[in-house]
Amino acid sequence: MRFSSKAAARSGYMPWHDGEEKMHQIMNVSGQMNPTAPFLTPGAGYMVYQSPLIALGALDDQKRPWTTIWGGERGFAGPTGESMIGIDSVVDAEHDPVLQALLRENISSEEVVEYENEGPVMAGLSIDLESRTRVKLHGRMKAGVVDFEEDPITRAHLLMQIDASLPNCPKYLNEKYIVPATPTPKLISDSPRLSSEAVALLEKADLFFTSSSYRNKNMDTNHRGGPRGFVRMISNGSTGAVIVYPEYSGNRLYQTLGNLQETPLVGLAIPDFDTGDVLYVTGKTNVLIGEKADRVLPRCKLAVQITVSSARFVRTGLSFKGISGEESPYNPPVRYVRGDKDHEGIDSAQNKDSQRATLIDSEYITPTIKRFRFRVNEALNFKGWKPGQYATFSFEEYLDQGWSHMRDEDPRSLNDDYLRTFTVSSPPTPEAVQNAEFEMIIRNVGKATGYLFEQKTDGSFSLPFRGFGGEFRFNMNHQHIGFIAAGIGITPVLSQLSSMSKGEMQNLHLLWAIRTEDIGLVSETLRQYPELVKCTKLFLTGEEPPVRGSLQARKTLGFLLQSEVHIERRRLEEPDLSLLKNETDVEWYMCVGPAMKGHVLNWLAGTRVIYEDFNY
Repeated sequence: MRFSSKAAARSGYMPWHDGEEKMHQIMNVSGQMNPTAPFLTPGAGYMVYQSPLIALGALDDQKRPWTTIWGGERGFAGPTGESMIGIDSVVDAEHDPVLQALLRENISSEEVVEYENEGPVMAGLSIDLESRTRVKLHGRMKAGVVDFEEDPITRAHLLMQIDASLPNCPKYLNEKYIVPATPTPKLISDSPRLSSEAVALLEKADLFFTSSSYRNKNMDTNHRGGPRGFVRMISNGSTGAVIVYPEYSGNRLYQTLGNLQETPLVGLAIPDFDTGDVLYVTGKTNVLIGEKADRVLPRCKLAVQITVSSARFVRTGLSFKGISGEESPYNPPVRYVRGDKDHEGIDSAQNKDSQRATLIDSEYITPTIKRFRFRVNEALNFKGWKPGQYATFSFEEYLDQGWSHMRDEDPRSLNDDYLRTFTVSSPPTPEAVQNAEFEMIIRNVGKATGYLFEQKTDGSFSLPFRGFGGEFRFNMNHQHIGFIAAGIGITPVLSQLSSMSKGEMQNLHLLWAIRTEDIGLVSETLRQYPELVKCTKLFLTGEEPPVRGSLQARKTLGFLLQSEVHIERRRLEEPDLSLLKNETDVEWYMCVGPAMKGHVLNWLAGTRVIYEDFNY
């Protein structure tokens, strides 16, 4: 039974407005009460006083919402009376859109603007990124004034009447230590087409603040956080940029999205904590749900698309900077806009879960690495795969636990779509394509792979199969091909070897870094493809198997030491790339982990490096 607005009023809780109720119906949420208190609670007042930042939202004379961020040190804001807070902050009076919207023509007069009755609607979000606490504030401006002190110091004094307050959870907040800074603002761009500096800020931002309104009667200011780059650019034309961000699993109140259902306008403030730069944006919104979200942001079930109508990028316009700490453990991977990456075979609306693949064989190569063979069911139109491609499977029906607000024991599971990609290690021979069978070499590293490792090969286990994707094939027109692999990063090479000529093999230079515990994969690979021995340089890390340790491991190590393969008992280092770096016609490829990828890209700075990114 739904908790109606009338029932809410009788119980003392604030009612939902019709936009929020519409979102609850769309998202199949029922029976919940609105936890927002119709006043400033003592706890909320204390959080305001303790927080070093406050984001504020207001409407301009065109009823467009804007957002700004003030503060820099604790105590700049706090309760001044019953359901009233005062704010005293250094500001950028020349470019701050919220300050201008609230004070209008009085912004430069140093005269106090007061409202005896109802002032302009506004909202706030006091936030402490060290403790990851925040509280939402809804209300109206009671009074305000700008004090032009000694240049470049300008202070704003604001009195805000609080009509409602609501503490929020810390789920997607990345830790930051806030320090005060003096703004030295310079307007770089005020076009709805975002400048290159604004685009660069979007690429690095892991947090922004957003304000919306319900039919211009009240406002809501909140934050959205995630991994760096979670806000994506769709286009950036002269009429205005179009951006999109995913709505992660939250508390299902849908207060911001409820506002956008009725008044599809939003204002964002995107801070650069390193420099004090800030991007202010206002624009029209489109809430994308289900397949509509997936078509824009693959593997996303809920997103907000914004068409920018006005924007300001202000260099060093903020009164604070931030020193980054730990990222939120709840952050999921970045979801890229369709077209940013090659999403062939991933979650296409036409292919959903209609096709399945059955596990027909598996064998251990090392204690943590297995080779799996799958057969695609009912594969009448099976066209096979290209060497170097990956296969995409869905584990959702086996592993999805449903919705939860918080799940500290497994935080990333809340936004896990349980789609996994694995490089196909077998070549697309005519027989394999005819039988619709392919192999993958997989390491047991998480929930999905752990589940896969437990399954039997008697034909009883199958997975929804989304198809093949990726383009990671060597261009053999070059005189030299340098390939850097780490661990099972060797797999993109394996499916290509059978189609390479002897001359092409001589042009391949394989630098393979692997832990000693995984040498079984090396011996297995070299036995199957002995032609790799002469073109491989192996970098072994970790301890040797003990004298009384695994007999198989010691035999394997002995086999490698007696072979002609070049072995170094150390990590791969920059000088190991120098021989090929001096060549004029060389193409570089790599398949390594994130940390090593950063090192390699630094070592090969200025050089084209082709790599597969499985982080979508």
